[in-house]
Amino acid sequence: MEKLQYISQGRTKAEQEDNIRKVLDHGIQWVQVRWKNADEADFFHLCEISKQLCSEYQAVCIINDHVQMAKDIDADGVHLGLKDVSVEVARDILGNHKIIGGTANTISDVLQRINEPCDYIGLGPLRFTSTKEQLSPILGFEGYRDIIEGLKAQSIDIPKIYAIGGVVLQDMELLQQIGIYGAAVSGEITSRPAVISEFKKAMI
Repeated sequence: MEKLQYISQGRTKAEQEDNIRKVLDHGIQWVQVRWKNADEADFFHLCEISKQLCSEYQAVCIINDHVQMAKDIDADGVHLGLKDVSVEVARDILGNHKIIGGTANTISDVLQRINEPCDYIGLGPLRFTSTKEQLSPILGFEGYRDIIEGLKAQSIDIPKIYAIGGVVLQDMELLQQIGIYGAAVSGEITSRPAVISEFKKAMI
């Protein structure tokens, strides 16, 4: 599973599509299509375009929140927030061969995601981010460390956890030392797609 995810960004469908094209051109191999408060028809069209683009670049295309939409466009999977449908329901809709990721903010959330089970966990936020309207409590590096150590103390195998929420390139060394698998990045990659190659080099 790719260690670097790009979470799409843009206020309009044109901006979203342009940003996704740019990051694919710069070598991203995993796109999560996320466009909050969008018109449903516009979002569906964006997802269709994104799936087509990702297929051309042999990249993974994940849809944020919308399980049925992910099925309708044959996306590679879906990412579920804590208040979205359950992993079990999503699995029934999508089937066993699709990727299902889940958001977590606390160790109890992580344990829930492990038990459901989902394929990867987006744990955060690391720090404040303007891309999310209803931000969960900020974890910081200590929060990540406490959760990883808490799992180890219970002899639980560490799942594929992605740091999310204001992650920048300089964070990767420490996050990996803590035991975080990868990162889901939006702002820094959107503003500077060329940083993708640096992220890949930083991810061991």
